[in-house]
Amino acid sequence: MRMNPFNYGRIETERVILKILTLQDTEEVFSHFSDAKITEFMDIEPCKTSDEAQGIITYHLEDSGCRWGLFNKENNEFIGTCGFHYLRETSDGILAEIGFDLSPSYWGKGFMQEVMRAVIQYGFEEVGFYMLDATVEPENIRSLKLMEILNFKREPELKDNLVYFTRKWNE
Repeated sequence: MRMNPFNYGRIETERVILKILTLQDTEEVFSHFSDAKITEFMDIEPCKTSDEAQGIITYHLEDSGCRWGLFNKENNEFIGTCGFHYLRETSDGILAEIGFDLSPSYWGKGFMQEVMRAVIQYGFEEVGFYMLDATVEPENIRSLKLMEILNFKREPELKDNLVYFTRKWNE
């Protein structure tokens, strides 16, 4: 049961359909997160069982944020995830951390940039977040570049050995 006031919906981009993950996606999530290349810069280990994949999905279903499964429109292949988590309320409004991952066969083809633009817009315009933030490991060059392309501001200091980025509405 979702424990938040937001009704996150389906999003479509030119090449990708974003659907909220459900337990019906366990096989795809297990296969995806079993790849050590995908989890290399994440705070999880590669999945070893489908129960671990179910745990990932359940966590996001019960969290105040959300996690979309990314499906290639061309072939309906599961290619990654993206979503909001760690929602916090401040005097300025609600801010959320944004996270994402993509299957290596789709790296360098603009898919995540396309998806993230849509998700950022959705977060600001549909959900009403006033700010988004993200943390990236310093060695994750692809994600560092993506944050810059998406107009996130990089904080000058590392926090917990991570690069910290923020983006406010209309920036």
